[in-house]
Amino acid sequence: MVSSTRLEDVPISGKPKKRSTGIVGLNLLLDGGFPTGTTIMIYGTALSGVDIAAKQFWKVEGEEGTYIMNDGDVDVGMFDATDIHPEMYLPQMAGGRIVIDSLSMIVIKYGIEEALKFLSLARQEIRKRGANMLYIVYTGVHTPVEMTRLMRAADVVIELNSETHQNEIERTLSVHKIKDAAAPSRMLPFIITDTGIEASTTSRVV
Repeated sequence: MVSSTRLEDVPISGKPKKRSTGIVGLNLLLDGGFPTGTTIMIYGTALSGVDIAAKQFWKVEGEEGTYIMNDGDVDVGMFDATDIHPEMYLPQMAGGRIVIDSLSMIVIKYGIEEALKFLSLARQEIRKRGANMLYIVYTGVHTPVEMTRLMRAADVVIELNSETHQNEIERTLSVHKIKDAAAPSRMLPFIITDTGIEASTTSRVV
């Protein structure tokens, strides 16, 4: 498989190509999607929808991807990495859409240094191929220092948050970091439906 060259990855306009996030509202917020060749950290609680967002990114039609599952039930098409050391993930990472579910489990089982070593190697491969890798990190299971180091290792950092107000659950998505670009200054409201996450860049979720 021939790797894309830097010239091929950058259109005449000089702007890097974008890869759809799988969420329409987030695509609009990011002016088209994730810049190709970047790694994305998405974090939140186990109930915030981070796994749903990861699957939507992986399942965008028309492009091959790899979902590496080490932290839950393995669905059809996913790679079962339950008992595999992260250094063995790299040969399995085919296509342009790579998901690691979850990086938290790598930290828990192998330690923060092994997790960061994996991210460093994976990042080189992702950049070389012009792919994207999204990895899930769960809040409440890592020390503040570990969270900081994981965020620094990512090109894009996204937080999914949910708060209960009386009888309603308010869910918001925040993009805290984008490599070589200004992060959006507003949160994106979203809802979780039977088909996945639906988000809007307007004040109401439609």
